[in-house]
Amino acid sequence: MILDEIDPSLLDLAKQADAECKPIYDEIDNICFYHSNRILSAFIENNVSYSDFAEQNGYGDYDEGRNKLEKIFAAVLGCEDSLVRPQIMSGTNALYLTFSSLLKPGDTMISLTGTPYDSLQEMIGLSGDSTQSLKANGVKYEQIDLLTLENGDNDFDEETIVKRLERKDVKLVEIQRSRGYSARASLTIDKIEKIIQAIRSVNQDVIIMVDNCYGELVEYKEPGHVGADVVVGSLMKNLGGGIASTGGYVAGREDLIAMVADRLTAPGIGKNQGANFNQNNAFFKGIFMAPNAVKGALKTQVFASWMLEKLGYKNVAPKWNDKRTDIIQTVELGNEENLVHFTQGIQESSPIDSFVRVMPAPMPGYPFDEVMACGSFTNGSTIELSADAPVVPPYTLYMQGGLSFEYGKLSILLALTHIRETL
Repeated sequence: MILDEIDPSLLDLAKQADAECKPIYDEIDNICFYHSNRILSAFIENNVSYSDFAEQNGYGDYDEGRNKLEKIFAAVLGCEDSLVRPQIMSGTNALYLTFSSLLKPGDTMISLTGTPYDSLQEMIGLSGDSTQSLKANGVKYEQIDLLTLENGDNDFDEETIVKRLERKDVKLVEIQRSRGYSARASLTIDKIEKIIQAIRSVNQDVIIMVDNCYGELVEYKEPGHVGADVVVGSLMKNLGGGIASTGGYVAGREDLIAMVADRLTAPGIGKNQGANFNQNNAFFKGIFMAPNAVKGALKTQVFASWMLEKLGYKNVAPKWNDKRTDIIQTVELGNEENLVHFTQGIQESSPIDSFVRVMPAPMPGYPFDEVMACGSFTNGSTIELSADAPVVPPYTLYMQGGLSFEYGKLSILLALTHIRETL
């Protein structure tokens, strides 16, 4: 039994964690209830029926279930329309699809959150030599770094952003909500809303796009509710609820979603085609269960943060009692050996492939060797408990997910026990 393998002193510490974290757990429960109400209401308003789960093959014409699903996603994300498809295979794919739909040769895009995470760098053309990168196809790229505040938090450089966007030569600005592989803090909806208002005070035309990966249903509002024109994410993360086995979404203004749909299929076809590969049931069930999956992930990471802080780990972020806007938790481990051992501990405590020994290895789209623990039911799913890191100083591990708090807590405790035995 797992409990028999866990260090008894860690079990005692876990009881302290639950007592001290209870007010935070209660607020997470409140957010889950709020979004459950919104999502159930959207299902009822759209008259979802069992027949909407039917498989559509071939061209996928006349898929009423697909249409209802996309209306639900749009409502949940605070947007006019959405594109939710198994043909979108990842968050990175969703981002590239959106960028390449909305940006043409000669257009300028600006990252308002500094250097994007690794896989986006090749997509944009900041690294690599792909002939299909944005820069290789004539898109101009600029970035404005985030400010680091006195308390160590991060925020937008509003003055620089506003001054730059007073010139009406920028087609699209991109906001990466989550930290990616960087030390900066993830960005709250309040901060995103504030910068959107500042942008709109000087520029009504620029497209404001938010990379929403890892952030859905963590706060009461989504970027679409506060003025974002386009919101992009993966069903392998929050809104798949741990049930969707593939897929991604793009939501936003109706005219922009039409452009993205034309890019995915073909002009004149747009949203009207695309076989569902018998995924409708999983996609409906995934978003229905998503608030509960996000709740489990958040509680797991709050618990992990509390335990790591009390055990003396350095640079644990967010702190256990910090406001959260995504499901990511980081801890700095100082050297490669510690990083590998910690990741192995997470893998050994996973329900799937617990016997696999994790080692650093190359990964497509990333410039450095990566170490990754992902003993999940869906390969690569990051709403399930997983951990990964680039094997470079300061050897920071990025954990995310946890389908239920109970499973997440057991895995974290077992991983910490295994780490104590190896470090």
